Amino acid sequence: MSITTVSTARKTTLLAAGMAGLLLAMMLTSCKTAPNLTGKWFATGKTLANGEQQKTILDLKQDGNQLTGHVRGLGFQTDVKGTVNGSHFELYGVDWNDKKPFLTGDLSNGSIEGMQWDDKFTARPATDADEFPKLAYIDPPPLHKVPYNGLAKTPPMGWNSWNLFAEKVDDQTVRTMADAMVTSGMKDAGYIYVNIDDTWEGVRDANGVLATNKKFPDMKALADYVHSKGLKIGIYSSPGPRTCGGYPGSYGHEEQDAKMYADWGIDYLKYDWCSASTVYKNDQLQPVYQRMGDALHATGRPIVYSLCEYGMGSVEKWGPEVGGNLWRTTGDISDEWDSMTGNIEKQAPTAPYAGPGHWNDPDMLEVGNGKMSDDEYRTHMSLWALTAAPLLAGNDIRTMTDTTRSILLNKEVIAIDQDPLGKQASPVKNGNLETWVKPLKDGSVAVGVVNLDSAVGSATVKASDLQLKGAVRSARDLWSHSDVKFANGEYTATVPPHGVLLLRVSAR
Repeated sequence: MSITTVSTARKTTLLAAGMAGLLLAMMLTSCKTAPNLTGKWFATGKTLANGEQQKTILDLKQDGNQLTGHVRGLGFQTDVKGTVNGSHFELYGVDWNDKKPFLTGDLSNGSIEGMQWDDKFTARPATDADEFPKLAYIDPPPLHKVPYNGLAKTPPMGWNSWNLFAEKVDDQTVRTMADAMVTSGMKDAGYIYVNIDDTWEGVRDANGVLATNKKFPDMKALADYVHSKGLKIGIYSSPGPRTCGGYPGSYGHEEQDAKMYADWGIDYLKYDWCSASTVYKNDQLQPVYQRMGDALHATGRPIVYSLCEYGMGSVEKWGPEVGGNLWRTTGDISDEWDSMTGNIEKQAPTAPYAGPGHWNDPDMLEVGNGKMSDDEYRTHMSLWALTAAPLLAGNDIRTMTDTTRSILLNKEVIAIDQDPLGKQASPVKNGNLETWVKPLKDGSVAVGVVNLDSAVGSATVKASDLQLKGAVRSARDLWSHSDVKFANGEYTATVPPHGVLLLRVSAR
């Protein structure tokens, strides 16, 4: 062996040894500094409008890059799952359909800096003192039937603050929205409820009386203003100790709150399950909602009762028993095609339970909020009308475009929703075209054909499929506002991608 060969071999050996040492050092450093989120964390977030601070407890378990656990906050609790990438993590609610993470954050130096939806939070290892105080358990009442309040003989129509304004709603916004409901023609078209969603609440005093927060200085004066416009006003609460936004709910104060609503002049209550899940099991939904139904009835004031329980517990079967006028059959809607169509598909099994005074609710309208196309918004409005759904606009009425106005104020479509027979359509699929047929009180039918595809479709409506009592006498396209003719017992039209053909067909 030459000197050169020995030298080269030695260099190779030394290089290999050096690389092995470097790799070992890197592995040891990695093991030493790799973050681990396993454990219980206490997070503090934004200050609510009533002066309280949002608090959350994260009970997490990390297995490699997988993260699972349970999260509790003021107004909510949920099992979570997600992933860890280095020090960064993302968590989604196990039973939620959100595409956007519920919680994101980064672990550094023993603390977490993150976002809960769109709000910043800081978390540290939790102590026993951080636990939420335990509530005294209140047994649900024995079941009985709450008398029908005589309201909502057709699906309620109006406007709700949440989809656009969320926690940013305030007194001035509601007043200007009420003004716009009148000047825009919404009121004349039938939209009469102006509903304030979550985040109006203050804190309870020593006697349990719930005040409003700084955003709503005088709820009675606001109600009087809305009433002066010929409109009605709605409000929001929860059967749990907290609302979804973390504000005080009605748990243990149902009769007190109901009387307060009546004294203010409230005409509509949306009652959201939220933190009730921290107290009650889902099989206790009916008696829990019954308690507020009784409380509203006892006030003597006609108040529409809207149950918001996300379709749990076969609510369509017992909603009327607790005094409910409408009840959610779905999770929250978002301004997206998949969310909108997903919610409406869940209406199908509930169809037999819709009727005057009691309606299945696939959540509020997103028409005009900007993330769907005009054709998709026409489909949205058509499907809500065909399923006799409540029509609660969620856009900015004050600044809506002419196209949005034409969709929300289409009186021929609204008439389908408000038909006094109160029947709910069900879908029949034919490939990428989906047909909905709704019988109407005058013997005619509304028929909608939805193009689920992203390409133009050709829809054929056959009179033989419409269960009319006689041959077709007339047919009208409710979006083009034009009469159309059936030839040889059928009518064919082009339907744009994600668009709809909506007809009203009468028999001889």
